[in-house]
Amino acid sequence: NLKRALRHMEELGFKSFNLGPEPEFFLFKLDENGDPTLEVNDKGGYFDLAPTDLADNTRREIVNVLTKMGFEVEASHHEVAVGQHEIDFKYDEVLRACDKIQIFKLVVKTIARKHGLYATFMAKPKFGIAGSGMHCNMSLSKDGKNIFQGDKYAGLSETALYYIGGIIKHAKALNAFTNPSTNSYKRLVPGFEAPVLLAYSASNRSASIRIPAVTSPKAIRIEARFPDPMANPYLAFAALLMAGLDGVVNKIHPGDAMDKNLYDLPPEELKDIPAVASSLEEALNSLEKDYEFLTQGGVFTKDFIEAFINIKRKEVERLNMTPHPVEFEMYYA
Repeated sequence: NLKRALRHMEELGFKSFNLGPEPEFFLFKLDENGDPTLEVNDKGGYFDLAPTDLADNTRREIVNVLTKMGFEVEASHHEVAVGQHEIDFKYDEVLRACDKIQIFKLVVKTIARKHGLYATFMAKPKFGIAGSGMHCNMSLSKDGKNIFQGDKYAGLSETALYYIGGIIKHAKALNAFTNPSTNSYKRLVPGFEAPVLLAYSASNRSASIRIPAVTSPKAIRIEARFPDPMANPYLAFAALLMAGLDGVVNKIHPGDAMDKNLYDLPPEELKDIPAVASSLEEALNSLEKDYEFLTQGGVFTKDFIEAFINIKRKEVERLNMTPHPVEFEMYYA
């Protein structure tokens, strides 16, 4: 699917799709039998260092192994929640970047186990703390030039704005691939760290699409902040690319940037800003209605999309049919 999406992109005149992913993960303790628990091994917060960050040595070994495997690691740090971490590696052409995401997950899990810890990329493993996302930095290039570089808002080109417009238009359908689990939507809740509002901005992190500050115009890019690391990267980025290209082809403008802190907006302003899907069921329903942008150029087939939806509906059904511990708290007595 991703290779077909790249061929479609080339037919439209673009050369490469660059991706810089930022997958977050949690480290939990193992019990005496070597089984994973939900007990974190530190009380650290954003960018905390040792000794508060007790996983410092674990992350260091992960970085060393990744470096030996050819990764160019750019950052390694504790994240917002207790037990939560992030290791970032340099952007690459999307197919290689997706391969690296899969290798990265395997290395993280293997080294964590060696240190007596269990690594999970589950979006929301624990109530009351921030969930794990996978912010995605994206740009298109042609003839060695970054096509997203321009003279519009925050140094973006018109092409980049149309690309954003395509993502915003198809976001709820995209969620089926970028946030493909029932658990994904425990993270995508309004009012918390997760970027649920479909807006773009250079000046705040509450928008679902951010324009990062850069030191060189060549590094201009957009950052989609709603995906999570439970996504199959090949499907997620094929879908994001197709949505963006649909925006470019059809000149879908995203409207004005939103430079206010979206978390602080009054209800009367919030109601006019679209949001991502609030459940996997809503995402699948959206994909069922809005999939034609994915089939352009024969990239995704209708049969594939229908099969994907059917598989994922079984996950929704299983959760819906299973009594939840919170239900016992609220209703049992």
